[in-house]
Amino acid sequence: MTPPEVLLWTHLRGKSLDGLKFRRQHPVGRYVLDFYCPEAKLAVEIDGEGHAHAGQGERDERRDDWLRSQGVEVMRIAAADVMRDVVEVADGILRFVRR
Repeated sequence: MTPPEVLLWTHLRGKSLDGLKFRRQHPVGRYVLDFYCPEAKLAVEIDGEGHAHAGQGERDERRDDWLRSQGVEVMRIAAADVMRDVVEVADGILRFVRR
């Protein structure tokens, strides 16, 4: 796990986020999700610098489209946002799930 993933995991593990269970490094099909909440069918992906490289956005889009076709919503979060304010990011995930 990357440092932003480790930091966010401290706010997601053990049903810390309003009782929601999250799994880390969870496989779905041929993909491994950074975090997955089965109750909400939500994938949370932390995008670091590598996601800005040529072609990566298109690969992410294909991956997200496939996940949505499987009934999994995808929430992408910039790694810099996690490092800047992990509490706000965790609150944003909760708002997304509870909408």
